[in-house]
This record gives sequence, C-alpha cells and structure tokens, in this order.
Amino acid sequence: MASVPQPDFNVEFNARLAAIVGAQNVLTAKDDVAPYYTDWRHVYSGKGIAVVRPGSTQEVSAVVGLCASEGTAIVPQAGNTGLVGGSIPTGRRKEIVLSVGRLNRILDLDALNDTMTVQAGCILQNLQQAADDAGRLFPLSLAAEGSCQIGGNLSTNAGGVGVLRFGNARDLVLGLEVVLPDGRIWNGLKALRKDNTGYDLKHLFMGAEGTLGIITAAVLKLFPKPSASATAWIAVESPRRAVELLASLRGLMGDRLTAFELISRVCLDAVIKCKPSIADPLRGRHPWYVLAELTDGGKQEDLAARAEAALVECTERGILIDVALAQSEGQSRALWAIRETIPEAQFTNVKHDVSVPVSSIPRMIDEGLAELAKAFPGCVGLIFGHIGDGNLHYNIAMPDEAGTQALMVKKKEVNEIVYAVVGKLGGSISAEHGVGQQKREAIKARKSAVEMELMQRVKDALDPQGIMNPGKVL
Repeated sequence: MASVPQPDFNVEFNARLAAIVGAQNVLTAKDDVAPYYTDWRHVYSGKGIAVVRPGSTQEVSAVVGLCASEGTAIVPQAGNTGLVGGSIPTGRRKEIVLSVGRLNRILDLDALNDTMTVQAGCILQNLQQAADDAGRLFPLSLAAEGSCQIGGNLSTNAGGVGVLRFGNARDLVLGLEVVLPDGRIWNGLKALRKDNTGYDLKHLFMGAEGTLGIITAAVLKLFPKPSASATAWIAVESPRRAVELLASLRGLMGDRLTAFELISRVCLDAVIKCKPSIADPLRGRHPWYVLAELTDGGKQEDLAARAEAALVECTERGILIDVALAQSEGQSRALWAIRETIPEAQFTNVKHDVSVPVSSIPRMIDEGLAELAKAFPGCVGLIFGHIGDGNLHYNIAMPDEAGTQALMVKKKEVNEIVYAVVGKLGGSISAEHGVGQQKREAIKARKSAVEMELMQRVKDALDPQGIMNPGKVL
C-alpha cells in the first residue's frame, strides 16, 4: 500500500502567514530573503522558513500567535544595521525573520508635550527631520541613521554621539507598544514623564534585542531645537588631556556641550586615505583629536563667542595644543564627515565596543595597547569613540592587510586581552552595539551568576517557549 504524502510544513505554514499579511509580504525566494538573512558586514548569515513583513501591530500579533502555536522561532529585524548578529537567524531551528519595516508611520507629534509617537519601522533620519520640521529636536544620532530603524535602536538601546547630553535610547522613550511572545499586545504608549504606578515595564524591552518581545511603536521625547551651534576640531597630546579637556569644557559650558568624540591620528590618516577629498583640519600632525559640538538657544554669535573664550582658556591652561573652530555650517559638516567616515575607512580589523568610567579612558587605551603589543608585536590601535560617556570603539589591526587578515583569525585571543583590561577597570564589553550572537558566550564569563540567573528568569517568565530571537543574548 502506497504511503500517503505528508504535507510540507513550510509550504502550509507560509500559506497561513500569507493569510495574515498577504502573499507579497511572505518572502521565500533566495534573492528576496538574502538581505534579511545576512548582516551588512557579511559576518553573520543564516536561514529561515521565510521573511514576514507585517503592516500593522495587529498583523504582528497574529504572526507571533501563529508562531507560538507551532513552536516556530521569531527573529525580529528592523534596519539590519547591527554589528553583533542580533537580527540574523542562526538556522539552528525553525524560525522566521519578522521585519518591522512596513510599520513606518509617525502616529502623532505633540510639540507642546515634546513627544512623538512612532512605529518601529521608521527610519531614524526621518524622525530627526520630522522633529526638526516641527521646531523640535530628536537627539538620537549615529552613523547608520539613514537606514537604521527606531525599533532596532530601542531594542539595542543605541547610543551615538549625543549620549553625553541626552542619554542612551532608553532615556529618550516615555512609552512602548510591544507584542509579547504569546501574541498579546501590551499597549504602554503613555506620553507621561511621571507615572509612579509600579514596575516600569518598558525598560525590560529596551536593550533586550528582541528576546522578550517585539517593539512595534514608541513614544519618544523631543527637545527644544537649538538655534545656535559650534563645532571644534581640537588637537591634544594624549587621551588624558582629552579627559581633562572634557571636564574643563563641561565646567565652562555646562550642558551646552552636546558631543565629545575622541579620534586617534591613525583613524584620521585612514579617513584621508579612504576619501582624499577630506582635508586635515589642522596644519600640524598630532597624536589625538577631539571633535566637540556645542549647542544652545539664543544667538549664534553669542555661543560662538563663549565657545571661543572657553577654548582660549583651555589653551592657556595647556590642555589643548591647537584648535579649528568651524566658521560655517559647511565647515561643521566637513568636520563631522571625518568622524562619520571612520567606520568605512577601517572596515577590516578586530572590533570592540567597550565602555569604562570616563576617568579610566587613558588607562584603557594605554594598558590595552601595551598588553596587545606583547601578544601581537606591531599591532595598531584604530581607536575612536564617545569619550564623553566612556565608550570607545577599540579596534585592532596590523600595519598591512596580510597581517590584519592573520590577526582576524586570532580575534578571540585579541578579544580576551581587551576584555581583561575592561574588566580590571570595571567596564563593559558592550557599550552600545549589544550582545547578539557575537558576545553571547563572552558575557557569561563576565556577569555574575546572580545576574545571569535573573536575566534567565525574566526570559523564562515572558518567553517560556524560547521562541523570541533564540541564540542571542542568553
């Protein structure tokens, strides 16, 4: 007797997904799914049953409910600009990629309350522009802002250049809407700055990298739009001087100091080599630089005068060597182009996203490089980052491409050396990029047993089936 053919699970399951979101929003063709199954650096890749693109919170809820009933895992994905493989399927079990890209509407902008309610698939740069058009500021700013989506920014608790004054992504959110792992919708879209009625649940989901639920909408904080700005490119002799400069400028300028970026000469050389159209802002060569941004209300000439006076005072104190103060918006953009080109200019190296107390930045740089030189003689640090909040992008390469490729093979050894120094200084091995797949095992050795147990208990309570972004964080 001939056996009865069994239905193909994927075909049947995809048909049920299509009934929810429409057949055109269930992607299975190789070329269609490729951008979702591989990260932009082509470091992580995996396979799934399908890529599903819901168009509403209700559709997200229905998709998650279906997956929960079938025990199918879900990999939430926003702009797929991450660096740690957090939004890429592992391919180790049945899983779909759920893209929030179609959830891209601004639902409300309340200029009097300084809030904006948005869906998770909104591109960050579009939100910045919408706030600007309303005479307001949404201060989250990072290199990928032209393509990253706010749902991913919140799920990874993104940082960027404005953390010094405005805080991380979690500090810019008043409320969330989240689809839970069983498909239920938690509507926490409150536009309140004070709500002392128990646990602040939104903080569970920000920084959780989609392992506890899917953020579908958020209420974001807005701020008064600055009417004046000043940008300075400053040469200093060492990271210690940069930290002293930070303290001095904060004392002289207060909260007007919005961004404070440390850039090594090695990084500047890499930028100029990558884009010869970019010019060195100063005549002399110096070992370290700071890119500082100041913003304020009032007149442009008043802030410029205050900034110039503060920089002169710091020069007289011997804290800085030289400075170029932008005289126009175009010159300011040119200075920021240097900072924004650094990731592109040094694409291949062993990357680290670490944080230490601001006062420990000089030790992190000096002691880390000293330990690395013992193990890998001749190695080079391509170091830059948000020194104002203690976050360094601590990237390591060799002087030539062949040497760097050989070093990449030993990246775990490089990681361990850097992480050991970070640990000694009371720092974190992930400042703003998240854990994802890349640092999942590394955090186990660096968090206490109590921390790991508490995290696992939260995960088990909210996602008992373990279907939300498996293989990430925990």
